[in-house]
Amino acid sequence: MPDAPDTAGTAAPLRVVVLGAGGIGGYFGGVLARAGQDVTLLARGEHLAAIQAHGLELRTPAEEAGATTAARVRVRATSDPAALPDADLVLVAVKSYSLHEVAPAAARLAARGATVLPLLNGVDAADRLAEAGVPRAALLGGVTVISAARVAPGVVERRSAFQRVVVGRFAAAAAPPADDPLGDRRVADIVRAFHDAGVEARVSPRIDVELWNKLAFLASMAAACGLARQDVGTVRRAPLGRLLIERAVAEIAAVGRAHGVALDPDVTAQTVAAIDALPDAMRPSFLLDLAHGGPTELDVLSGAVGRLGRQYGVPTPVHDTAVAALGAATNVVAP
Repeated sequence: MPDAPDTAGTAAPLRVVVLGAGGIGGYFGGVLARAGQDVTLLARGEHLAAIQAHGLELRTPAEEAGATTAARVRVRATSDPAALPDADLVLVAVKSYSLHEVAPAAARLAARGATVLPLLNGVDAADRLAEAGVPRAALLGGVTVISAARVAPGVVERRSAFQRVVVGRFAAAAAPPADDPLGDRRVADIVRAFHDAGVEARVSPRIDVELWNKLAFLASMAAACGLARQDVGTVRRAPLGRLLIERAVAEIAAVGRAHGVALDPDVTAQTVAAIDALPDAMRPSFLLDLAHGGPTELDVLSGAVGRLGRQYGVPTPVHDTAVAALGAATNVVAP
């Protein structure tokens, strides 16, 4: 399937519901609405009130270093899941620890014909949505690479120059209809919508590999920086710091292969190289959550690595140490 279906300007707008209108959900919902898609956001509190009163303000990096540009988008928003309209696409963009709050709405919309695309960290969001009642055939796997944040009520800001989305069907999911001339029209329409919104988007035939590649990068950064309570540059410069990162990545690669994921033979070296290329001041969002004393995503990062490692008999000492040390502080990790 081509990355950008040649249908721009001819297809009807997608009906999109975004569950979670924070940085990632608010940003993607806003740019999709600005590009002409029919978008409804699930939001709450002052953020919801500001969107309803003034629209959603999108801030994006400008060509001048350190500068941003802003645009305001009118978009529907509600705090009531029962008031959400039928949709073609449901973007699930909450933090992993809040997934249970929006899963019933995703299941209800999927039962009425929506495709559900989680853009969460970790590798088990689709499984958790399926357990909550979303049909497997309605679920896509999704990976996003972006830095975006809600910076004020009604205001979301993309801080990264990049904005990428990868989507794909899981190998075990039901095949698309045989009479679909595109092979999977809904997936093609979703990729087209992101492209039309200026987002780099593509389809992956191995979305499980994409999810595990991101886990190797993100969970290793979170574990190393979380244990040190420092930015990645400080960790890399510390005695054995880079070795800590390399071992964290290697543990995830070993667990992923034991889980049946066909990871690249060089995934450890590639991931460590990507972490090496990060600016010294880079801090994973996990570290920011930890510093604020609120819930974190440790359970779906190092926690998931350790659980699967024990299931398959693969040692995961770095990630188990992260769970023991950081889980004691956050008290959110299942054994």
